[in-house]
Amino acid sequence: TWSDSYIKQIDGGRAIQLILDQNSGCGFASKRKYLFGHISMKIKLISGDSAGTMNSDTNTIRDELDFEFLGNRTGQPYTVQTNIYTHGKGDREQRVNLWFDPAADFHTYTIMWNHHHIVFYVDEVPIRVYKNNEAINILYPKLQPMGVYSTLWEADDWATRGGLEKIDWSKAPFLAYYKDFDIEGCAVPGPKSCASNPRNWWEGTAYQALNAKEARRYRWVRLNHMIYDYCTDKSRYPVPPRECLAGI
Repeated sequence: TWSDSYIKQIDGGRAIQLILDQNSGCGFASKRKYLFGHISMKIKLISGDSAGTMNSDTNTIRDELDFEFLGNRTGQPYTVQTNIYTHGKGDREQRVNLWFDPAADFHTYTIMWNHHHIVFYVDEVPIRVYKNNEAINILYPKLQPMGVYSTLWEADDWATRGGLEKIDWSKAPFLAYYKDFDIEGCAVPGPKSCASNPRNWWEGTAYQALNAKEARRYRWVRLNHMIYDYCTDKSRYPVPPRECLAGI
C-alpha cells in the first residue's frame, strides 16, 4: 500500500516481511473484498522493545473489524486491541494481554464473520464475540464487503500505555512476519446470492455460537487476560452502549 521497498517476500513467496524504521512503515491488502466468511493468517510480531509499533489486521473503512497490536516494553506482556465499526461507528475497544510471547514464533489470528456473530480468535481461542442483535435494532455489519488490510506504522503517540512509552529507534528496523493467509468467504464481485446462502460452511450450525470448549476458553480469557472493555468504562459511557446490555 506504500513504501514497496519495505515489504519483502520471503520463503519462496509464501511469507511476507514488513519493515518499520524512522523513514516509513508499510502495508499490504487483499486483492478482493468479501462479504461474510472466515479470515486467518499467522503473524510473528516485532521482538524485543516494540513500544508504539502497530500491526493491524483491519477489514476496510466504515464497517471494520480490527486486530491492533499495541507494542510492548521489554519484559511486559503484549497487548492486542480489538475494535468493531458498524456503519461508521466505532469506539468499541477491548484489550487483552496475550498469554504468550507473540514475537517468539508465529501465532494464528482469525476473524469469523457470519450472520450470527463476529468472533476474534487467537490460536483458536476466542477473545471476543460480537453478536448480531439486529432484532433489537442494534447495527451489525452485513452490507459492505470488506478487504483484508495489514499495516506496520508508528503509533507511539497513543498505542503503548496510552502513548507513555515511545519507540526506541536505536533498535530499528522493526520486522513483522506474515504467512499462511487463508480467506474463505463471498468474494465481491461474485455471485450475488453467495452472501445470503445458508449453505456456506461458515454459516453452519457449528459456527452460529461458541461450542462448550470455546465458551470455557472465552471465559478464561475474559477473567484472566482482559485489561480493558469499553462496556465497563463508566468515564466514557456512564450508560453502557445498548449492545453491551444485550450481551456480547
